[in-house]
Amino acid sequence: MADSGVVVVDKPADWTSHDVVAKTRGLARTRRVGHAGTLDPMATGVLVLGIEKGTKLLGHLTLTEKTYEATIRLGLVTNTDDAEGEPGARVDASAVTDADVHAAVAKLTGPIQQVPPQVSAIKVDGKRAYKSAREGKEVALKARTVTISQFDVTAIRRTPDAEGAFVDVDAVITGSSGTYIRSLARDMGADLSVGGHLTALRRTRVGPYDLSQARTLDQLAEEFTQVPLAQAVAAAFPVRTMDEAETRAIRHGNRISESSLGEGTVGLFAPDGTVIALGENRPGHMKPVVVFSPA
Repeated sequence: MADSGVVVVDKPADWTSHDVVAKTRGLARTRRVGHAGTLDPMATGVLVLGIEKGTKLLGHLTLTEKTYEATIRLGLVTNTDDAEGEPGARVDASAVTDADVHAAVAKLTGPIQQVPPQVSAIKVDGKRAYKSAREGKEVALKARTVTISQFDVTAIRRTPDAEGAFVDVDAVITGSSGTYIRSLARDMGADLSVGGHLTALRRTRVGPYDLSQARTLDQLAEEFTQVPLAQAVAAAFPVRTMDEAETRAIRHGNRISESSLGEGTVGLFAPDGTVIALGENRPGHMKPVVVFSPA
């Protein structure tokens, strides 16, 4: 059985995130495997998995920003806002200039209001939106604030077809938790009055974990490698090394003095370097929110 920690997988196309979790359970020889944020089957790239006690990290890692390499096709909408959906209205995009593309990108950079796609997993009246979409029902999804800290266009290509031309936009995008890249494609197309959808997506980073650390499933089958729990916590959060008394208190789920590391989650380590917990400041004290090594 694998030790507790984090595995960074380079997810292949046409695999669901659940497929990757199921495969990894066999490779790690444990049922305690989970993922920190799904990737659509079409997408490839960084999928962070927790193993054993590493699963306790996952709810906190989903709150971090993520970076993607994406291709947006202007000139066609689909019912899923990506290439896996049914095509809808086709509009000749040949009149869209490079300047138009950059202007649309500027509008979608920074804090924005974004409506999730109809095929998202968000619940409406207790039912997942994608289940309603499969039944042909459109649901009202509320816009929410996300922050696009990077939207760098790396190429603009024009592809002729019988109805004019598509404009394909390659970009590197970094967004806060909850960002839907396919919604950016949809909204860019709407802003330019030609429609748009996502044709390719590769996630290159989730918080501190990037493709340089990722392994394919074939590589993991040959040699199962992971980031040890202590190293994974230290990579993702500020570190506070406690004294013996503080370590005992945290192991028992008790509070300790407030941290000077600011707001947000902090990794709490024993004097010998063992990771004990994740903690967060409260008024006048710090309390554990996850305990890896209880008393």
